Amino acid sequence: MIKPEAQIHIKNLRLRTYIGFNESEKENKQDVIINAWIHYPATQAYDTDNVEKAVNYRTICKEMIAHTENNRFLLLEKLTADLLALCMSADHVTFAKVEVAKPHALRFADSVSLTLSATREPQA
Repeated sequence: MIKPEAQIHIKNLRLRTYIGFNESEKENKQDVIINAWIHYPATQAYDTDNVEKAVNYRTICKEMIAHTENNRFLLLEKLTADLLALCMSADHVTFAKVEVAKPHALRFADSVSLTLSATREPQA
C-alpha cells in the first residue's frame, strides 16, 4: 500500500521585522526571507478530499507573518525556532524545516541565513 507524504513548501515569504542587536538593527526594520517545508501523511486528505484532514498552509503562513512582523528578535535562531514551532503545531506534521535569511546582512554576500528542522514520529 502506498502512503504518500505531502510536502508543502512556503517559498520566499518576504517580510520586515526588527532583528539584530546592533543599535541600527534595533531601530530599523529589516527584510527577512522565509522558506518553510512541512511534511505530513496525506492519505486521509486525498482519500476524503476533506480540508480538516490536510495541513492548512494558509493559516500557518498568516501565523508566521503575524509573529514575524509583530515581534522583535535579537537572533536569527530565535525567529527561526519560533517559526519552526508554528510549522510543527499541527499534530499530523511529521517534519518541518524553516530557513530565515537576512539579505544584505554581510558585506559582499547576498544574505546570511539560518535553518532549523524538527521531526516527529507519524501517528498510528
